[in-house]
Amino acid sequence: MKLPKEFIEALRAARKLVVLTGAGISAESGVPTFRGKDGLWKRYRPEELATPFAFKKNPKLVWEWYDWRRSLIAPLEPNEAHRLIAELEERYPEFALITQNIDGLHKKAGSKKILELHGNIWRVRCTNCPYKGEDYRVPLEEVPPKCPECGALLRPDVVWFGEPLDAEILNEAVHHSETCDLMLVIGTSGVVQPAASLPLIAKNAGAKVAEVNPESTPITSIADWSIRSKAVEFAQKLKEHLKD
Repeated sequence: MKLPKEFIEALRAARKLVVLTGAGISAESGVPTFRGKDGLWKRYRPEELATPFAFKKNPKLVWEWYDWRRSLIAPLEPNEAHRLIAELEERYPEFALITQNIDGLHKKAGSKKILELHGNIWRVRCTNCPYKGEDYRVPLEEVPPKCPECGALLRPDVVWFGEPLDAEILNEAVHHSETCDLMLVIGTSGVVQPAASLPLIAKNAGAKVAEVNPESTPITSIADWSIRSKAVEFAQKLKEHLKD
């Protein structure tokens, strides 16, 4: 796999770089899609558990599912693509990473300027008071966990089906998309909205768009470069050029 010369030139010339990532980048670190292949969870689909209604009906069941998910993610490490993005952040004074992933691997890789559109599985928030915090315990000592401030139930600080994205985070993501001159889209299917619209917003604002994905996606039709590659292979190739 050879990277297009024009893409490398655009990357080197970019004043502001925005990277958008999806499940494809985390899959190469071993993060499963959590579609219920194992044990008890075969009986449930994420659409049945990751909802406000499910939590209200049975918070213990929902938290047991998230506790199981957290236990699978906890030992996993960022891959070369995660680390490359953290390196790119150091190279560009104007940079933003927008991710649909909730696994925290970008932070673990060293990225700092992260907009997590769908939240983070390692954060919790209170259902009653303003409390928010991080909790990396695996397994959790108490399921469902309680708020240390008021004693009410905590919930995962993620966006569930039927919930809107955090308006402040989404607005910031749109702003970065409108003001970048190159957007790099890695490992996203391009079908989950509103994240799927961000490359189009960037393109309409005059930015170049480079897509990295083994398969064609809805983003392909508007991309300046569609690089048919998995994230890690792409990162390995790009690192060779960054040494020049």
